[in-house]
Amino acid sequence: MKSTTHELQLKLTAMSKKSILLFLFAATLFTTKQAHAQLRKIPAEVTNSFSEKFPDATNVEWRDQLIDFKVFFNEDDNKYVAKFSNQGEWKVTEQLIEIETLPKEVELGFSKSQYANWEIKEAAIIETPSSTTQYRIMVAKNNLNKKDLLFSNEGQLLKDNFTF
Repeated sequence: MKSTTHELQLKLTAMSKKSILLFLFAATLFTTKQAHAQLRKIPAEVTNSFSEKFPDATNVEWRDQLIDFKVFFNEDDNKYVAKFSNQGEWKVTEQLIEIETLPKEVELGFSKSQYANWEIKEAAIIETPSSTTQYRIMVAKNNLNKKDLLFSNEGQLLKDNFTF
């Protein structure tokens, strides 16, 4: 019986080693793919579209999201993030704003929401191609429980998503 137990322990140890090696290989492969994805050349259609829409942008930093491109930039002392499709179509722009500058309607909508007692961490104005303006408020209940809340101009809560 002792030899069977010992053999079982040896097999489990070998399986554990194989599992760890498989995990490390998968993690390396994933990291390599992520790094490669960040190195993809940004298409001229995307950079040209960005330059046309935001000719005064400074401190431009691109991020490849595989299905689209995010660009972080400054303009007129404001911080922005914009998304463009792989073909250069503008999808959305988000401007970070001071929490105190949120419209009264949005503040009221937030105060009536189930998240009213959560701490506001960040606020932004979101513009879309359909000329719709919305407001994003990032809130946190604690270090792990954070949400992005999307409000209409009228202060109606449109969406709440978990965030990191």
